[in-house]
Amino acid sequence: MSRRLLVIALSSLVMSSCLYAQDTEAPADSAKIAEKLSNPVASLISVPLQFNDDTGIGPTRSGHKVALNIQPVIPVPLSDDWNMISRTILPVVSQSDIAPGTSHQFGVGDITQSLFFSPRKPTADGVIWGIGPAILIPTASNDLLGGHRWGVGPTALVLRQAHGITAGFLANQIWSIARTNGHVPGSPISMTFVQPFLSYNTPAAWTYGLNLESSYDWHQHEYTVPLNLSVSKVTRLGRLPVSFGGGARYWLASTEGGPHGWGFRFTVTAVFPE
Repeated sequence: MSRRLLVIALSSLVMSSCLYAQDTEAPADSAKIAEKLSNPVASLISVPLQFNDDTGIGPTRSGHKVALNIQPVIPVPLSDDWNMISRTILPVVSQSDIAPGTSHQFGVGDITQSLFFSPRKPTADGVIWGIGPAILIPTASNDLLGGHRWGVGPTALVLRQAHGITAGFLANQIWSIARTNGHVPGSPISMTFVQPFLSYNTPAAWTYGLNLESSYDWHQHEYTVPLNLSVSKVTRLGRLPVSFGGGARYWLASTEGGPHGWGFRFTVTAVFPE
């Protein structure tokens, strides 16, 4: 219950920051930053902190999970025509009662590292794309927070931005290639992730977003499909651009032991324009 109250309090703080931001006087560069944040391969250094709160976990649906995903995004210029975009996801997780007799776990999960090679300019039709490898790094501090297996596979994204609207999808496929020493063999990993997304950016630097973060486990033959609705606002803390956002999600499909019903997400993203 205390974690739930903490999440509610933090979400209220984030949304209050958005509501009291001077959106009618937002400078043009804030609107441009908001548009770039809607593009996963934009030339923009950012550090999103994404908080997720989910319930209804486990066979009795009494489990609770709070996760902080630390997601630095760093563009690396390769030439006048190409960028490499490094996108990292490091989860810090607190969860309880996710399975009978498991009690509570707290620690880091497995890192997902993606590298997108992307043209620095859109195509003639305004299409932006990127492709590269996705790597699963077994950094979990607890057996229930990760799979203790290295994984690798391709990742790609395609999107188009016009008139404040961003539409596209991101996808990856990861196969396990090795397990870490000292752990008994478990189920191999073959996981497909597909994220269609749609957002609208206003001239006042507000962003309204909708996405699906669907995944499919080819060994267990199970889907998970959360639908996420979000709103965010780019403002400034001193001279530093920061995006505050929050929203709700509903699990359209989940595994028997996965989350069910409604969840919550909010984000704080520090931005370092080039």
